[in-house]
Amino acid sequence: MSIAVVRSLHVHPVKALRGCARAEAEVEPWGLADDRRWAVVDASGSVMTQRRHPRMALASAEPLPDGSLRLSAPGHAPLTVAVPRPSSTIRVEVFDTPVDAVPAGPAADAWFSAFLETEARLVHMDEPAHRRPINPAYALPGETVSFADGYPLLVTTSASLDALNALIAQGEHAGEGPLPMDRFRPNVVLDGTAPWAEDDWTRLAIGEVTFRVARSCGRCVVTTTDQTTAERGREPLRTLARHRKDGNRLIFGQNLVPEHTGTLRTGDEVKILD
Repeated sequence: MSIAVVRSLHVHPVKALRGCARAEAEVEPWGLADDRRWAVVDASGSVMTQRRHPRMALASAEPLPDGSLRLSAPGHAPLTVAVPRPSSTIRVEVFDTPVDAVPAGPAADAWFSAFLETEARLVHMDEPAHRRPINPAYALPGETVSFADGYPLLVTTSASLDALNALIAQGEHAGEGPLPMDRFRPNVVLDGTAPWAEDDWTRLAIGEVTFRVARSCGRCVVTTTDQTTAERGREPLRTLARHRKDGNRLIFGQNLVPEHTGTLRTGDEVKILD
C-alpha cells in the first residue's frame, strides 16, 4: 500500500553548492545522476563544504547536456567547465577518507579561488563505481558513493519538517522559523507520511526503484545556514538536540542505498517494504 508520494527531487552537482530541482532523476548505484560528482578541495586536498565555508551556498552549478557544468555566483562571471579527461588523478580527502579524483583545470580552480577568497581546486569523480566505498558497517560489499557525505541518497518528509518547525516555534529561537527544506539538502522529499514515520523504515520502494535504509542522517552546522544568504543562526540544531537525538547524533532524514537503478519522478508513489 502506498504511504506517500514524491513531492520533489533534488541534485547538488558540486558538493556544498546550491541544489537543483528535477522533475525526474536517474538513480545510479552511487546516487542520483548529476548529484555530487564534483567537489571543491583546499590547498591540502581536503574537501571544502559549508561547514567551514557557508559562502558556498551562494554558488550554483548547472549540469549541461554534454556533462559540463555552468558555474555562477554573485559578483563573478559565469564559467562553463568541461568534464575533464581522466588521464591522471590526484588524491583528495573526504572527511579523512582518501579518494582519487580528476582535476577540472586551472580556469575552474581560479574561479573557485576568487569566489572563496582562498586557494581552491575543482575535482571530478570519474569512476564512482570504484573510487569511494560506503562505510562497510552500513553497506554491502562493493557499494560505493559519490562525494556525498556518506550515502547515495537522502530522503526527508514534509510532515517531519512541519513537526520540527512546530517545535522550533515553541523554543527560544522561534524567530528563526519556519525553516525551509533546503536547509537539509535532501535528494528526495516525500508528502503524505506521518511525522517521523521514516524512523521505522528499513526498506522501501519509490516508484520503480527499491532502496535499503542505511541509517538516519546526523545533522551538522550546515543546517543552520540560510541557503539563500549564507547567514547562520542557531536552528534547527538547538531543537534537534532537545527532541531528535540518537547518542551524540542530531538526526533528521534517512540515508538510502539503491538496490538497483531506475528513474524517480515527482508524484511517484512510495511503499514501505520492510
